[in-house]
Amino acid sequence: MVDHLLGTWKSTSCENFDAYMKELGVGLATRKPGKLAKPSMTISADGNMVTIKTKSAFKNNEISFKLGEEFDETTPDERKTKSIVTLENGSLNQVQNWDSKETTIKRQVVDGKTVGGV
Repeated sequence: MVDHLLGTWKSTSCENFDAYMKELGVGLATRKPGKLAKPSMTISADGNMVTIKTKSAFKNNEISFKLGEEFDETTPDERKTKSIVTLENGSLNQVQNWDSKETTIKRQVVDGKTVGGV
C-alpha cells in the first residue's frame, strides 16, 4: 500500500509555490506567509484509511481517505474540492476538482526524501 510513504516529513524547499498559489487565485496576504512556511507532513494508515496531516506555523490541515475513493476536502486556502487519491508507481497522486478546475499533487519518496509537485 503506502508503507514507503508512512512517517513524518519536513519541508526543506518549495519551488514555484507562490506562482502555484497565485494561479489558484490565492490572495497576496495569504500567499506571503504561505510561501515562507516550512510545513511538516505526517502520513499514516489504519487499515485501508490513509491520513495526511500537514502542520505549519501558518496553517494546519488534515485529510483522511481510502485510495481510489472520492472525498470532500477543504484545502488550507479554504477551497472546497472533490478529491481522489491513487497510488501509481509508488507515487501518491491527489486530484482536486472545484469550480470546473483541477489540480494534481504528487507525493513520492526519492533518495530518502519525500518530493511533492503539482
